[in-house]
Amino acid sequence: MGRLLSINVGLPRDVVWRGETVHTAIWKQPVQGKIAVRRLNVAGDGQGDLAGHGGEHRAVMVYQMDAYHYWEGQLGRKDFSFGQFGENFTVDGLADAEVCIGDRYRIGSALFEVTQPRVTCYRVGIRMAEPAMAALLVSHHRPGFYFRVLEEGEVGAGDEIVKVADGPERITVANIDALLYLPNPSREQLERSLRVPALSQGWKTSLKAIAEQKTSEGGNPGLRAPSGPPPAWPGFRPLRVAEVDREAANVVSLCIEETGGTPLPAALPGQFLVLRLRTSPSGPMLLRNYSMLGMPGAKAYRVSVKRETNGAVSSYLCDHAHAGDILEVSAPRGGFILGSGDAPVVLLSAGIGATPVLAMLHSLSSAASRREVWWIYGARNRAEHPFAKESRGLLQTLVNSRSHIVYSRPDSGDKPGVDYDSVGHVDAPLLDRLGVGRDADFYLCGPTSFLRDLTAGLKTWGADSTRIHTEVFGPETPITPGIAPSAHPPVHPPAGKTGVGPHVSFTRSGLTVSWDSRFSSLLELAEACDVPVRWACRTGVCHTCESALIGGVVKYQPDPLEPPAAGNVLICCSTPSGDVEIDL
Repeated sequence: MGRLLSINVGLPRDVVWRGETVHTAIWKQPVQGKIAVRRLNVAGDGQGDLAGHGGEHRAVMVYQMDAYHYWEGQLGRKDFSFGQFGENFTVDGLADAEVCIGDRYRIGSALFEVTQPRVTCYRVGIRMAEPAMAALLVSHHRPGFYFRVLEEGEVGAGDEIVKVADGPERITVANIDALLYLPNPSREQLERSLRVPALSQGWKTSLKAIAEQKTSEGGNPGLRAPSGPPPAWPGFRPLRVAEVDREAANVVSLCIEETGGTPLPAALPGQFLVLRLRTSPSGPMLLRNYSMLGMPGAKAYRVSVKRETNGAVSSYLCDHAHAGDILEVSAPRGGFILGSGDAPVVLLSAGIGATPVLAMLHSLSSAASRREVWWIYGARNRAEHPFAKESRGLLQTLVNSRSHIVYSRPDSGDKPGVDYDSVGHVDAPLLDRLGVGRDADFYLCGPTSFLRDLTAGLKTWGADSTRIHTEVFGPETPITPGIAPSAHPPVHPPAGKTGVGPHVSFTRSGLTVSWDSRFSSLLELAEACDVPVRWACRTGVCHTCESALIGGVVKYQPDPLEPPAAGNVLICCSTPSGDVEIDL
């Protein structure tokens, strides 16, 4: 039988960390007397980041006194106080290696159910003054866990903890945590864990992705965003421009082939590649991402380039690319890929964002798909409407296709009903008027504002967020949990003296800088350059920072608990071993 030793609460506050303001409730203080426990939290407690903490399945955080003693020995410290690990309940007993998901306990007049382990978080490292703490909690199998409140009531320090029911399948907290975060998970335990009703949906989704992994790409599909299969080759290889075609007033297409004429490895519909080139003999090496379009299985690759204002590479390619030119090209990659199934497919794009969804349309046509297919596209006018003839031809090969073209500023010579169908913009009300079903798979690509507004509109309209897939031109939306919002200046070299290390290229941001050993990781360098980044644990556990390593080699310190997928890198704990190119 266990015992409740301390009840600890704390409200969110702002703390300064690494020059940033972090909104966090990781600091908890003991409270005396009987305390009310409600469905979502303990009275007087709060969470600073509701995306990662709090909610019905994470109402009460529990940590064990035995773990306190363990960490005192491991860290050589004697300064701990109740609430040190951000927990609401400090308990005697209830070890992570013994408590199972679904176990139920009576404490005071309240009834609780174990739902999931603690979520890894850099903020526990801030609280403990030990940056690696998030990784240590996982690797040492002592994460702690969350209670769901089945019956509200009052609890107090000294209350006995009485177990009233065993969870099904008998999967312990430590085992569930290891299944998600550590290598070589047991398939038998994965399958058993998915049968536990009490396990929170987020953990079930992640564990299901691991259980269903069918490829040899490695990595952890339960943690990382979809990234597609491993690239067909590392880094860059010389390929020849076979054809240059003008698609619109400001768009050209390049057909790229092997210099020896042999077929290139097949790309998946929706993937992109990276071009590396100099626009002048003495100029810097520049890198740009371009989505691919074309027929499945074609022996050459095809990309389309829109001339951008002040775009050094796009202007060069539009004006100077010729058949026979040699370009350095990365292998195709990316997780924005047409999925299988029978559900309707809605391809939504604007401007040059048509390129990856046009590849999907080619794939559907090639397979003679019988799925309902919608092609909905927005442009300014006919002069800036690439692929019009090509898309119409592909749609005619499909037995169940629909099309709607929207011009925002049609010219006087543009013909309604011929060149375009309506004036305005692509948005959710348009889909409603057209009769598009909410049960479709939606694939979106276009300018940032197009993606932001249409994604939000689709969710409000009632589309399933898990069926909304987006491809972003340029940097992705950053993930920096708990960091106070601030203005994001354009990317730039880090302040101070220029580094003397290898070149680090952030391909989506169009920035190349020299590595400087004053930074402990590629993540820190990216942050110093205001490159938008994604991270959560900063210790190689959660894989939120996992990014495509287009070229080069890195070294890890510390080693991540599980390596990333082939061709990817965890920027939070890696440094370059030479010149590297990263998809950021």
